Amino acid sequence: MNQEQNTDLSSLDTLVLGAGCFWCTEAVFAELKGVVSVTPGYTGGHTSDPDYKSVCTGGTGHAEVARVVFDTNMVSVDEVLEVFWQTHDPTTLNRQGADVGTQYRSAIFYRNEEQRTKAMHYKAELDKSGAFPRPIITEIVPLTVFWPAENYHQDYYANNPEQGYCQMVIRPKLEKFRKAFAHKLK
Repeated sequence: MNQEQNTDLSSLDTLVLGAGCFWCTEAVFAELKGVVSVTPGYTGGHTSDPDYKSVCTGGTGHAEVARVVFDTNMVSVDEVLEVFWQTHDPTTLNRQGADVGTQYRSAIFYRNEEQRTKAMHYKAELDKSGAFPRPIITEIVPLTVFWPAENYHQDYYANNPEQGYCQMVIRPKLEKFRKAFAHKLK
């Protein structure tokens, strides 16, 4: 999903988020008002130019992530983080639902000090509030290199809404997101 050509580039910001399967993360953020593009990909590993097959082995160290580019005139870093925290389970180590492995870890890959500070603050406040039944294990680390996923992963849910995984995993997550964030949808 890409709408950057119609946006004032000086108001754009980017967060790279790991919230389990990147198909789910992309589908959620694609519907958030102010998001101009979402790109599934890989980061946080120790190999160059990873591909889906190698990342799925868990041996590359990469996480499945979504690079979320958003217009700060329409949606703030805080709001993007709010959606992130509420649309996956940040208390499970290397797992989201049936997806298991380090590639499905909960992670925020920040690009600057403001993003790091906000992510750390949000994590601490959520833990202190008892919002989740267990401590948040989300890693908050600097972004190094983002590798876009293969073309067939881009807009996966939009292109394959009847596929089994989309029906059983992504659709219910989207329905929950749409209900909780109805006022923030495109």
